[in-house]
Amino acid sequence: MSQNIIENLVTQLTKLPGIGRKTAQRLAFFILTLPAEEAKDIASAIVDVKENARFCSNCFNITDVDPCAICSDPSRDSNRICVVEEPSNVLAIERTGIFKGTYHVLLGALSPLDGITPDKLKINALINKLKDNPVEEVILATNPNTKGEMTARYITELLKPMNIKTSRIAYGLPIGSDIEFADEVTLSKALEGRRDI
Repeated sequence: MSQNIIENLVTQLTKLPGIGRKTAQRLAFFILTLPAEEAKDIASAIVDVKENARFCSNCFNITDVDPCAICSDPSRDSNRICVVEEPSNVLAIERTGIFKGTYHVLLGALSPLDGITPDKLKINALINKLKDNPVEEVILATNPNTKGEMTARYITELLKPMNIKTSRIAYGLPIGSDIEFADEVTLSKALEGRRDI
């Protein structure tokens, strides 16, 4: 077996976030020990997601059908929209099983120093959606860090003239962390303890 193919796999794995060279080497040798079918299933899943994943035209979550399963589910409470920064946040909140409304994914957070201004996010799409389909409550579930707080405040100001109840998830989440890394209990408490803004 050529060392080049292992080295190539290690190099490719280090392109993944949080994967350093040693972890990539461990993963490469683990993949080597997998039965061929399991390794092919992993490779096939990667190709499938790259070829078929797209953003939902309504909420901007990642999906393989448009609209996504959440937006097209008639049992969801369309009077409540939870606004999150990234599609991974939707997965984290869904794991709690508590929130039964719909979502709006901003695809980032405000960061003027990094060039991320409101026009680079899906904020206008949210405002237009709310103008066309008023809701009872908008829950701002941006990350509890500087960028997330700035984004929540900006959206709150835009929503004030619309007279829509706006709430912010409670601080069951540690300041400076990301929603996707929170456990279900912490996220559940954060959603239950949301407050009006």
